[in-house]
Amino acid sequence: MNFDFSQEQQMLQDSVSRFIQDNYDLESRIKSAGSKFGFSQDHWQTMAELGWLGLPFDEADGGFGGTQIDTMLLMEQFGKGLVLEPLLASVILGGGALKRGASTELKAEILPGLIDGSRQLTLAYAEEQAHFDLHDVTTTARSDGDGFVINGHKSMVLHAATADQIVISTRTSGGQIDEKGISLFLIDADADGVKRDNFPTVDGLRASEVTLQDVTVGKDRLIGELDGGFAILNDVASDAILALSAEAVGAMEVLYKDTVDYTQQREQFDHPLADFQVLQHRMVEMFMEYEQCKSLLYRATMEAAQGSSAAQRSVHALKHLVGKAGIFIAENAVQLHGGMGMTEELRIGHYFKRMIVIDAQFGNADYHLGKFAA
Repeated sequence: MNFDFSQEQQMLQDSVSRFIQDNYDLESRIKSAGSKFGFSQDHWQTMAELGWLGLPFDEADGGFGGTQIDTMLLMEQFGKGLVLEPLLASVILGGGALKRGASTELKAEILPGLIDGSRQLTLAYAEEQAHFDLHDVTTTARSDGDGFVINGHKSMVLHAATADQIVISTRTSGGQIDEKGISLFLIDADADGVKRDNFPTVDGLRASEVTLQDVTVGKDRLIGELDGGFAILNDVASDAILALSAEAVGAMEVLYKDTVDYTQQREQFDHPLADFQVLQHRMVEMFMEYEQCKSLLYRATMEAAQGSSAAQRSVHALKHLVGKAGIFIAENAVQLHGGMGMTEELRIGHYFKRMIVIDAQFGNADYHLGKFAA
């Protein structure tokens, strides 16, 4: 495999890195997280102007025709800065479903606003009883005249409070855990019958519990084929796992480098902590776990971009390794920083919280180990 980035990809990586360095110090992040929207609207518009929101969409839809590799470069830098803006929810999740299954008319209506930053989407897929299974769906959509009526409840919907539209997975036929019989619809977030209970998450982001009661939606809002939405949902989830894993790898790099720097400065018994062999071994283990994750991230992302039949298995392996190694690195970074590691004033604790949440999104390490083995 060729691990060299193209000139355009290298320019993208450099521009995102500069943006993070210039705009994402810890104080600014805490201020944005506590604001009304939970992120910076100015940063969001800047991302749109730089073309990042249009990166994964086809040129025919107004995007730049990027692949999962381009998204990986973006999200790895986002992980280094603990970026709050809803690119994952709006572009990769909501936009990912639309680009795969929406009609030409629906794409023409929605995607230009998504790409220029004036419109936000999200994906409502998780349900309380489902654990991590995307096919465990009790939210129903029954046919009613020229449209459908949706009833149900969705949990942990990322950035639903600021979303204009929500892509929602529903059951239109079959049993509760059947893969066939799942349909995706695009609904307005402020439509009659939609209730959003919004809350901050432990890692500084925002999410909502979304209740749907007799929400009417037209047939033109169907994404993909009726009863055939699971394949789209699964592909979107795979892209999201790759993006989250890239973000995690970026965060891991900051965690181990900050820890090395701290142990070189902090003295104990008239010696820097870095002089103690047992701590040197610990930091080598942190570095090795980070490098393994980065290597597997590259492999899984390239396989997905090339449409390899082995891509899905590599995605399961990656999510398992990222969950296991990410928490190992984060826990050791906190421990080696001592009591300072859990303070709000030091960024280590913020990265630790983000790593825990990433492990839980779209299936934790144990869940994906089982999927890999199966």
